[in-house]
Amino acid sequence: MRKIFIYILCLVLLCFLIPILFTKKEAIKEVIGLVKEEVKETYDYGKYNKIKLVHASTGDVEEIELDKYLLGVVSSEMPADFEEEALKAQAVVARTYTLYKIMNGSKHENADICDDSKCCQAWITKEKRFERWDEDKRENNWAKIENAVNSTKGKIITYEGKPINAFFHSNSGGATDTATAVWGGTNYPYLQAVQTSGEEAYTQYASELSLSKEEFVTKIKEYHSDFKIDFNSSDQIQILDYTEGDRIKTIKIGNLNLSGVEIRNIFGLRSAKFTVNTEGDNIKFSVIGYGHGVGMSQTGADSMAKQGKNFEEIIKHYYTGVEIMDVGEK
Repeated sequence: MRKIFIYILCLVLLCFLIPILFTKKEAIKEVIGLVKEEVKETYDYGKYNKIKLVHASTGDVEEIELDKYLLGVVSSEMPADFEEEALKAQAVVARTYTLYKIMNGSKHENADICDDSKCCQAWITKEKRFERWDEDKRENNWAKIENAVNSTKGKIITYEGKPINAFFHSNSGGATDTATAVWGGTNYPYLQAVQTSGEEAYTQYASELSLSKEEFVTKIKEYHSDFKIDFNSSDQIQILDYTEGDRIKTIKIGNLNLSGVEIRNIFGLRSAKFTVNTEGDNIKFSVIGYGHGVGMSQTGADSMAKQGKNFEEIIKHYYTGVEIMDVGEK
């Protein structure tokens, strides 16, 4: 009798549990479906199939297909003789950067983005790019650019489901930096300092600037009229601290404490990773790297590609904790 009671009890429980489990499973499916629909709606590739590009030199605004625009960006921003996986990484980075700018409010009144690299991203037409390539390389180079864009169509870099502010630069000089260390302000968790290797082989890695002491003083006074320095004293130029990526954070020059970024801007240096020495009547800057140092290093990406890394591995090295989402048309 007791066994029969237990069997009946189990049967009753199963009658209640099966519908609950089935309903829960369907509910989970529904939630997942809604999330996918929300992502698709928010980042629908077709929604941004065309963008408005303002030409900095003329102020003219041109409506252009996104991927056609990206062809001009990749061919302008990265040498075509770089490895194909590096070019693919650049295409995904450029696509992400573009969508981030559009979704987070363009700084341009009547356009989404401009073709000035100092403001947004460099861009060039196919015709203009062909003029700058050797004739025997034109078709092959353009085929590489097209493959980089087309083979990554719809792919963007996301952090917690949203497109990232995908900064990039030419050469990190061995290590990238956080956005906060370079510009202050917002800390992007995906823009952290990471090590990179193989950049020494590139012409962008090292540079020098030498100028007279008089020129040195004049340039600083253009920005700080109260600047004073005694070149007879040995403690007038001192590096006070560094960023995590080994760029100069603060440097004492005469009576001023200045950031490495400001010194870079004043003297037009390739990066804020430098040493400065007095050589007789001259001041000499020895500079490592090229660019602000935040996000993907282009020469670092090419070096990683030469080591057998694919574009996804390159991207995930330079952008911490990100995913690559495909928002392309299906």
